[in-house]
Amino acid sequence: MQNDVLSRGGLTRRGLGGLAAGLAASTMLAPVSALAQSVSSANLAMVGEPQSLDPMASTADLVGTIMQHVYEPLFTFDANWAIRPMLAAAQPAVSADGKTYAIELRKGVKLHNGRELDAEDVVASLKRWLDMTPRGKGLAKSIASLTAKGPTSVEIVLGKVEPALLAHLALPSGFAAIMAKESIANPLTEFVGTGPYKFRERKPDQFVVLVKHDGYASRSEPASGYAGKREAKIDELRFIPVPNANTRVEGVIAGQYQFSDQLPVEAFKKLSGASAARAVLTMPFGFPYFPTNTKQGPMADVKVRQAFQMALDLEEVLMAGFGDPKFFALAPEHFPKGSPFFSEAGKDKYSKADAAGAKKLLAEAKYDGTPIRILNSKQYDFHHRMALVMAEQMKAAGFKVQLDVVDWATLIQRRGDAALWDIYITHSAFLPEPMLSPPQLGDGAPGWWSSPAKDAALAAFNAEPDPSKRGALWAKVQQVVYDEVPYIRAGNFAALSGASAKMKDFAAMPWPSFWNVELGK
Repeated sequence: MQNDVLSRGGLTRRGLGGLAAGLAASTMLAPVSALAQSVSSANLAMVGEPQSLDPMASTADLVGTIMQHVYEPLFTFDANWAIRPMLAAAQPAVSADGKTYAIELRKGVKLHNGRELDAEDVVASLKRWLDMTPRGKGLAKSIASLTAKGPTSVEIVLGKVEPALLAHLALPSGFAAIMAKESIANPLTEFVGTGPYKFRERKPDQFVVLVKHDGYASRSEPASGYAGKREAKIDELRFIPVPNANTRVEGVIAGQYQFSDQLPVEAFKKLSGASAARAVLTMPFGFPYFPTNTKQGPMADVKVRQAFQMALDLEEVLMAGFGDPKFFALAPEHFPKGSPFFSEAGKDKYSKADAAGAKKLLAEAKYDGTPIRILNSKQYDFHHRMALVMAEQMKAAGFKVQLDVVDWATLIQRRGDAALWDIYITHSAFLPEPMLSPPQLGDGAPGWWSSPAKDAALAAFNAEPDPSKRGALWAKVQQVVYDEVPYIRAGNFAALSGASAKMKDFAAMPWPSFWNVELGK
């Protein structure tokens, strides 16, 4: 399965289950009598049981969310999704050809077993990540060598330029966690990292307990996103699996949980009216998008794809999917303001809602009325609701439309066959690096987009190792996407969580973190 839907704990990526489903019938609170509350502890209601506590053994977001408190990466993202050093002392020194990265580690960083972190830990950890994880395996093809060059120096030599290298090392999903080399095993039986919390106990289907790491060595920069200073202000974090969405809602309102993840949008009003809890929206959290079949059928004609783009009123489409403007935002830009990749290139072609203009393009393309097959699934209700509105807008522009509604597994299977669809409905989590999502930017993804303009724009973008220059090159890629319409990115959507009114300084981020957070009385 591609990266357009990321799993968290065996469920859809955070927020999507709630967006796609109504409140569950049960209102019984999960028993947590064994977890007596105190001011210095927090009960955190998560969507389910983590598949593993090994951050390299699973790409589930739930695993990354929990274990990012135990393990740290070399680099991470700040509040504007710029890459910042974490265990690295500073940004790497990169050779003129962009192929050699010299990384100096922070000195005095203590592992949870009391030993000081060294370059051998980093090399062993990264080699395990390259061997085990999907992103690591893909990146390993470009890595010529990975070596320690002294107690606190690591060198990565690439066979070809990989400007997204640091983003791969920073992403918390299936992440490049740095761990004590002596703890490395398959499977892991000890979880020895450098984070502000250390592992204490796991009882399956009951809780995972993390406790404050008293020897933690924090960065000194101000906290920003996942970057900068980290401080364990809550002594104990208890991640509790609570599969029932309504139980998570009622529990945080009642004060039984200090945080509840992945809540249905219907709970927003109830949370907003509660005295002991508040609603937390993370925006952007993800985006719906609609790949087109550029290989076969009517959509193989770029003018037909441009007519499709011109016909859409994306505000109506998003309203159909999410029901309330609080939960979505129109966004012609693929990356938000503040991101190194923010660009308004192609904005003039976004959400035109121009049926007459679309009809003109269809006439120029000599469109013969062949039905456009929109592949979608009711397993994600917001997908199907968007498809219904999209179909009506297309019909008004002169398209004939056929809605092919299947289960999600069948959609995944069918989208690999160019003879079976023309458009399909999907979504992606927001990821801060263009080459991580959506997969249509790569080669061979369903849609099979290939053109000289794409190749030229991506070649320039992927050949530039200097982060300060990549933003302008991304703008050229985004322009080609709007010109050739290999997919339409509808806009952004939010995730809903609930937090105790006593929880201070919690910052809404896609992978919720609880360092720098405290509980008032």
